[in-house]
Amino acid sequence: MTTTETLDVQPTPLALLLLGRESDPRSERGVDCPGDLPAPSDPHLVERARAAKARLGGKVFILGHHYQRDEVIEFADVTGDSFKLARDAAGRPEAEYIVFCGVHFMAESADILTSERQQVILPDLAAGCSMADMASAEQVAECWDVLADAGVADVTVPVSYMNSSADIKAFTGRHGGTICTSSNAERALEWAFGQGEKVLFLPDQHLGRNTAVRDLGLSPADCVVYNPHKPGGGLTVEQLRAAKMILWRGHCSVHGRFSLESVEDVRSRIPGVNVLVHPECKHEVVGAADYVGSTEHIIQKLAEAPAGSAWALGTELNLVRRLAKAHPDKQIVFLDKTVCFCSTMNRIDLPHLVWTLESLADGKVVNRIQVDAETEHFAKLALEQMLALP
Repeated sequence: MTTTETLDVQPTPLALLLLGRESDPRSERGVDCPGDLPAPSDPHLVERARAAKARLGGKVFILGHHYQRDEVIEFADVTGDSFKLARDAAGRPEAEYIVFCGVHFMAESADILTSERQQVILPDLAAGCSMADMASAEQVAECWDVLADAGVADVTVPVSYMNSSADIKAFTGRHGGTICTSSNAERALEWAFGQGEKVLFLPDQHLGRNTAVRDLGLSPADCVVYNPHKPGGGLTVEQLRAAKMILWRGHCSVHGRFSLESVEDVRSRIPGVNVLVHPECKHEVVGAADYVGSTEHIIQKLAEAPAGSAWALGTELNLVRRLAKAHPDKQIVFLDKTVCFCSTMNRIDLPHLVWTLESLADGKVVNRIQVDAETEHFAKLALEQMLALP
């Protein structure tokens, strides 16, 4: 029996879209899973990775995001979410090379937080983030002009999710805002509303809406969605002036797939199942779940769960599969019936990691991620504001 079968991810006549073979018109843009995953790496690559890492010794520090493949996580010195890993990198000043097995914005954050003598490496430069790419610096600058023309920019505080580019973090710092993670978004919004009357939340509309409505008690009517592809964001001046939360029209390509139908289906199939989802999921999914929390919260919740309990997890499949292996005494299934990995995270595979480590061991720095000094300065202001949150 395969791992995906044990997670109850099965073909069905109507619902299963195996790795992008079809598209789902009910899904938001970008949630298809393109292409087949590469074949598992052969044992020879494993030995090459071990040898190259041994040659580098303490000069290299490998970070592995929770959504990475098992074959990559095996070589990670630490695992975690994006911000935890960036802080871990900053806490290892003796490491000359920081190899970030994640996506581009994460490597940027690590470069911002580490010292000048450290070099941050991304094994595959094509490992981006669809959510981060949904907000460009030019689009956000235009949005701020729209807010200024509506007379609300002076009372609006930007709050940007960690899952954003260095440029967006710098914009946030320039305008007196803060960065947030999925675990401290509530505190970030409370702080922001103490500074101004409105919040511009970038780039994930679902985390912003879920935090504002579920945690702070705002009404869905207090939230409007700014669409960068429409004139004026598709909003009237009156809507901007009445809103408390101005949400950017962005979303996670994995978490955006889960639907209310997914929740209803798993409850019908598994009596007593606990539905645990990430706050990047749609508002109706979060509302129907039993528990909601960040990646670290999901991991901790499963560790504390009693033996024999059943769980349906609404988060990335690599992590769900790893948690199922780690907790064989619990029934852990993927919330959706569709096989969907984070396709950009999966670009980091063992062949890329081997190439990176062997290049570094031979004295050749490849795929270095560098944030320019001005962008780094303002992005760091926003990150430091997050660290200063009460």
